Amino acid sequence: MDGLRSIFVAPWVHSVALLLLCSAYLQGAFDKLRDFPGAVAEMRHFGLAPAAPLAVVTIVLELAASAMVVTGRYRWLGALALAGFTVLASLLADRFWALPAAQRRPVANSFFEHWGLAGAFLLVAWHDLGTAP
Repeated sequence: MDGLRSIFVAPWVHSVALLLLCSAYLQGAFDKLRDFPGAVAEMRHFGLAPAAPLAVVTIVLELAASAMVVTGRYRWLGALALAGFTVLASLLADRFWALPAAQRRPVANSFFEHWGLAGAFLLVAWHDLGTAP
């Protein structure tokens, strides 16, 4: 059991876990960069204006906050930014309560998965600020 524990608590595992936690945001930012007109259309789809500047802000937020979490530089701030962004995005994009009953389940699952991610980022910030037990 000690061998397994020593592998699991290795610093590289921590780094990989943080990278995996940020992977959806990094992938989303790179996708938006590759297809900026699509990113602008996505903003318009959700009724956000001005669409192009908001798409730029989203890309910058996803890249910068992910870099902060992964590198450890102001990790707590990057984690809180991604938690807040995730909560707001889920409230905007995963409005399962406004859908017909037959369409609610997958959107509700996505909504609560996003809230789980937000919780993970809150734990990262909590730990980084030194309040972990």
